[in-house]
Amino acid sequence: MAQSSLKTTVTNYLKNIQLWVKSHKGEFILLLLILVVASYMRLYRIADYMTFLGDEGRDVIIVKRFVTQGDIMLIGPGTSIGNMYLGPLYYYMMAPALFLAGYSPVGPAVMIALLGIATVFLVWFATRSWFGEIAGLVAAFLYAISPTVIIYSHSSWNPNIMPFFALLSVWAMWKVWHDKAYWWLALVGISVAAALQSHYLALLLVPVLGLFWLLTLYQSHQAKTLKRFLLYSVSGGVLFLLLMSPLAIFDVRHNYMNFNAIKAFFTDRQTTVSIKPWKALPGMWPQLTQITTRLMGGFDVTFGNWIALGVVTSAFLVLKKGSLRAWTMKQQSAALIIVWLVSGLLGLALYKQQIYDHYYGFLFPVPFILIAGILGNLSERYRFRGLWITIIVVTLLTWISLKASPLQYAPNKQYPRSADVAKFIVDKSGHENFNFAVIAERNYEGAYQYFLQDAPNFRVIDPQNTKDTIAPQLFVVCEMQLSKCDPTHNSKAEVANFGWSKIESTDEVDGVTVFKLVHSFPAATPSATPVPAKKK
Repeated sequence: MAQSSLKTTVTNYLKNIQLWVKSHKGEFILLLLILVVASYMRLYRIADYMTFLGDEGRDVIIVKRFVTQGDIMLIGPGTSIGNMYLGPLYYYMMAPALFLAGYSPVGPAVMIALLGIATVFLVWFATRSWFGEIAGLVAAFLYAISPTVIIYSHSSWNPNIMPFFALLSVWAMWKVWHDKAYWWLALVGISVAAALQSHYLALLLVPVLGLFWLLTLYQSHQAKTLKRFLLYSVSGGVLFLLLMSPLAIFDVRHNYMNFNAIKAFFTDRQTTVSIKPWKALPGMWPQLTQITTRLMGGFDVTFGNWIALGVVTSAFLVLKKGSLRAWTMKQQSAALIIVWLVSGLLGLALYKQQIYDHYYGFLFPVPFILIAGILGNLSERYRFRGLWITIIVVTLLTWISLKASPLQYAPNKQYPRSADVAKFIVDKSGHENFNFAVIAERNYEGAYQYFLQDAPNFRVIDPQNTKDTIAPQLFVVCEMQLSKCDPTHNSKAEVANFGWSKIESTDEVDGVTVFKLVHSFPAATPSATPVPAKKK
């Protein structure tokens, strides 16, 4: 019965899409143009603009090992705080893209760009359903050109999938609550699991989804309706647990390491989080201004403050009249989005450490939707005046975003640089074994190591097996100013484990310095004869 209902729903959707395109040609053309702009912003010279540092290199090394050797992954990337790990879902998402790209790291970055384009479409679709045609186009366009959104839409990194799945989970819960389409609960379970495995701050979606799940439960008066609702709730829960199960299996095998780390994070609250919501209230406005500044204000604090004021005004204007039961669909939609925003701001304000842009990926669509919602409402209610206000505001926000667009700046070329430097090292090493290290402020070996790992004479030093892993030569890449590079005295393990050394040569390759180090006491060094490559 459920399969028949789903098939009927999908068929109806396809028919409605055909009818909609025929009757909304102008809107359809504008939507296509917005998607073209979004595609250009995310895919233009993606190999040069994409971030490819240690984390990205580590990820493709792990995923390539899975694709080529079947090395099953039970955990994903580690977090920056505590000994916590995310689930491996993002790694499994990377695998097809990496394989189809011939193991080029550009493949997963393109996957993220395509998901970013899909997020633009989802922003349009959800906003249009909630607030109308004009609002949908405005939200999608502004989201498509947002500098911060673009930056996190053309690089392969686990937090970059969070905006899509966060919006998808909220949209699916809307369908459950407003339309009583309970089978969408399955999508809620899937999307929450995906968002949670991209970053643990996706936990702040749980209060929002939980509240509207309880409201739906309260409204399910009839026994038959209640039974269906609970059945689909269980189905969504099972799908969620299934996607989270690899992480649980890992924990069971490793003495609940992840669970204990998460427990410590929440119990040791002096430096992590506060459990007193009232203390977070003063921090909500600064969090909102930071979000609007980074997403819509072109990194200008003044613009960000005004946009934040516009977001708050939008919320009050939409909800100022009537009770919950008397609210229009637009007011009910706004209530859902505002609860989403308030929950996120409260959670971020409770967090005691620095907030980075990717931390609020679960809130990325919110300010665009609220601003577009009020502009769409003005255009519909006041027609000529409202439309002109919308045009002026959108033009201003477009100018703000475009002048801060990352495409205006020269690409970082981290990916081609990593490949070029790795090739240089392999060529310079000759046929002798070599070790490798990186000295940098915000990078480590992963990116270069991805290209070095297939070299038969590359060795990673194992402190437990120095005889077979310490090579006659060590290549050190320094990404800092030459005056700050002192590879023979650096305390980093990859350098220190090599032992006493001296610089044999210094080269500049693609803007970084490559040192070749050899042992100070050659008689004490391992043989220069290459050790047969070990199977990995």
